[in-house]
Amino acid sequence: MQFSPSTLCVLVTGRRKKRRRRRRRRRRRRRRRRRRRRRRRRRRRRRRRRRRRRRRRRRRRRRRRRRRKTICTGAEEPQSLERSESESLLFCSLSLSLSLFVMLFRVNKGVQRWQRPWSCIAGPAGGGLPTVDPDCLAVLTYARFTGAPLKVHKITNPWRSPSGSLPALKTSNGVFSDMQEIITHFRKQQFNADYDLSALQAADTLAFLSLVHRKLLPMLIHTFWVDAKNYVEHTRKWYAEAIPFPLNFFLPNRMQKRKLEHLQTVCGESWQDNEEQLEKQIYRDGCECLTLLSQHLGRKKFFFGDSPASLDASVFSLLAGLLHAKLPNGKFQQHLKSLPNLCNFCTSILSLYFPWDGGDPPPIVPKLASGDGNDGEEETHKRRNQFLSVLVALVAMVGYAFLTGIVSIQKESPHQAGPHAITLDEVEEEEEED
Repeated sequence: MQFSPSTLCVLVTGRRKKRRRRRRRRRRRRRRRRRRRRRRRRRRRRRRRRRRRRRRRRRRRRRRRRRRKTICTGAEEPQSLERSESESLLFCSLSLSLSLFVMLFRVNKGVQRWQRPWSCIAGPAGGGLPTVDPDCLAVLTYARFTGAPLKVHKITNPWRSPSGSLPALKTSNGVFSDMQEIITHFRKQQFNADYDLSALQAADTLAFLSLVHRKLLPMLIHTFWVDAKNYVEHTRKWYAEAIPFPLNFFLPNRMQKRKLEHLQTVCGESWQDNEEQLEKQIYRDGCECLTLLSQHLGRKKFFFGDSPASLDASVFSLLAGLLHAKLPNGKFQQHLKSLPNLCNFCTSILSLYFPWDGGDPPPIVPKLASGDGNDGEEETHKRRNQFLSVLVALVAMVGYAFLTGIVSIQKESPHQAGPHAITLDEVEEEEEED
């Protein structure tokens, strides 16, 4: 479409006018917003000033009333000083009670740490042994060698253990569930069976321990868990009788799977391809390990003389179960019985350190010889802690009540205030309001 120049002029001027109107509207809106903001700021400032003035007036009134009360009652010291003194006394009593409680709590913790025995959770007893599990037996034997204070709890259900596995050691520092962790904890607490060994004997200990775990342990796993006849007639039967119903149906199979996994990590993944050859190799290695241990033991009472060490505990825990088990297929057991010094080694440790026949062990520490004494000490500690906690709670409650003003201590005046003080208060309040 084509427009004439007059119409174009009209259109252009109309657009310009519209733009100008829009600009004016925008400016007006901005001005209005600015004015509103300024008014709001002024109102806020006025409110703040009024609040400050009110607070100042209230403070002045309180000060004047306090002065007049002291003048009228004839008190020598103001109430603020009395309250400050009571608050300081309360704070001192609170700090003293808390420091006393913390000191007694630390002392009680130290007494419990050194006097109370650690609780060791082990498997059930059987076959003339304190426990059938080799790891649990190793922990108990090491504790007997070093004299570590242990309170043994024998359970048939491993799920009742705090860690879900056996053995487990419950101390103030936490729960330890692995045999090596428990032994290292004993060593940290200065119960070390290898303390008197020389450097050469310590190196021999490490070498023999690696040999036992590499050659003797696979043979024992194969004898008890892989051999079908021994597993069905001895191992599974014994665990099914010891473990409560209904766990006795699936826990032995679960334990067998774990042992097979351990055997697989030692022998390799292809150990099931040729079982006969593997059995011969394991039997040869186990017999070789037993002969080496027998040669090193000789006619000595223990492997390193007359004092037991960690090697004695680990070897005893593995050989004692094999020696006392009634296996239908006892090929490896017969080889062990053909070495009399190892058999005498196991029987001497049983007679010296485990004289009971699968029962509960007697207490180790002579000071804690009776269980009633331990219970009495625990009860006294509990009562003392309860009394101290109640005392601290009462002091804290009373202090809070005094500090918050729920309870206050006021001195009674010898004569009541006269009407002169009341009239002065009323006059001043009227003047301030005006």
